[in-house]
Amino acid sequence: MELGVIGLGRMGQIVVNRSLDAGHDVVAFDLSAEATATAAEAGATAADSVADLCDRLDDSDEDGKRIWLMVPAGEPVDATLADLEPHLDADDVVVDGGNSKFQESVRRAEETDAAYLDCGTSGGPASAEEGFSLMIGGPEWAYEALVPIFDAVATGPAGHDRMGESGSGHYVKMVHNGVEYALMQAYGEGFELLTEGRYDLDMESVARTWNNGAVIRSWLLELCEEAFHEEGSDLGDVADHVAGGSTGTWTVREALEQEVPVPIIYQALAERFDSRNEGRFSRRLANRLRYGFGRHEVARRSDEE
Repeated sequence: MELGVIGLGRMGQIVVNRSLDAGHDVVAFDLSAEATATAAEAGATAADSVADLCDRLDDSDEDGKRIWLMVPAGEPVDATLADLEPHLDADDVVVDGGNSKFQESVRRAEETDAAYLDCGTSGGPASAEEGFSLMIGGPEWAYEALVPIFDAVATGPAGHDRMGESGSGHYVKMVHNGVEYALMQAYGEGFELLTEGRYDLDMESVARTWNNGAVIRSWLLELCEEAFHEEGSDLGDVADHVAGGSTGTWTVREALEQEVPVPIIYQALAERFDSRNEGRFSRRLANRLRYGFGRHEVARRSDEE
């Protein structure tokens, strides 16, 4: 299968690389000529514009174009769709792999001539080798048409599924991120109590022990172990500043609209916002965990001076 990939940041390059490794052909484009060149070095065909990418796909795929967008949520998605519009028809499929609001995905699905798949993507750059978890919404035929690509980009057939109609993929990913906030907060508070508690403990040792057979073992706990190994039990100069918060905010707003209580997710979101004010160990660990799974920049105490 041939896939067009637009947006070649950290996540987009992984989509390119995993698709190529699975034997698919890839045509790649990014506004950054350097990013496009990196994809070409990996084996993709470089395009110098959205129109050029579509032309190259037209020349090779009789079943319609298959295009994956991995651009920042919001205006960049709409701008890319506007560039694609003259080149799309009902046989084509567009995948939005970013963290778009599910309401925006519903609107885009209605406005786009091609079949539109909203694809919640979890795993971050740290999942380059293992593959992503993909939560996909949109027409069933379009999902089935992309299954070979989803198999390649995800951890395999079990790493992706169609959640339902348009918007459902990004809806599930939104709630996923709310749960992620709560889990990070729980681990942070537990390790904070251990740090401030009665015993002089090695936090890396605690995390490693918990990761081997304990009820609370998880990938996030593995990342805690990694953080303590690299930063020390006191987390060194990692700052109490946890960035992000948009998807958690969307989750809480949706919970209010549906009258579903989510006090733990709400509290985790509030702690994230409050991290811009005072210092707490739990939020310093959350700051470092965001690097572990997403390679987000780690705010350091020295950065704030």
